Amino acid sequence: MKMRVIWIAIYLLVLLWSVSDPKDMFTWWLEAIPALIALPILFFSRKSFPLTSLAYWLILVHCCVLMVGARFTYAEVPWFDWLAQVMGSERNNYDKVGHFAQGFIPVILAREIFIRKQVMQIGAWCQFLAVCFVLAFSAFYELIEWWVAAATGENAEAFLGTQGYVWDTQSDMFLALIGGIVALLVLTPLHNKQIKHMLVN
Repeated sequence: MKMRVIWIAIYLLVLLWSVSDPKDMFTWWLEAIPALIALPILFFSRKSFPLTSLAYWLILVHCCVLMVGARFTYAEVPWFDWLAQVMGSERNNYDKVGHFAQGFIPVILAREIFIRKQVMQIGAWCQFLAVCFVLAFSAFYELIEWWVAAATGENAEAFLGTQGYVWDTQSDMFLALIGGIVALLVLTPLHNKQIKHMLVN
């Protein structure tokens, strides 16, 4: 219960900060909507399908990443402007953090659902299909960006965040792939332990 209160408090604080003075309100909605959708889904599924604590905290991290990008737009996050200057680059790479997270977090959710719904057993095939899910999810998100840009024209430029980089779409999907692989390499032992604990109880 205490951890749930902390989770909600962090989420709401970051949300209020994000929406208090966004760079562009239209872009804010485009960027923040996955985080806004996540909260009611987690609330209504908390009894029928509670997740591991690892999954919940990763979702919170992803929501925070989204809400930071929503406040500034992904191409203008101040800390990454500073980093770009230090590295002698003209590109703000916060969007790459977002796409790495787009692989790092969903891959854990995918494998948790696969295992707990008995779609797959813990093992190499489960890992492989979880990564496949991440790539499919990343590709679908790129399609959504395209559809939004086509429907709204120049208003979606900040949402796309390509910053003139011709390989932006491909690098976004590649970083999601890397994020998914890194998450599996680093978090699988802890995730398996938490899943087994839930299945026993």
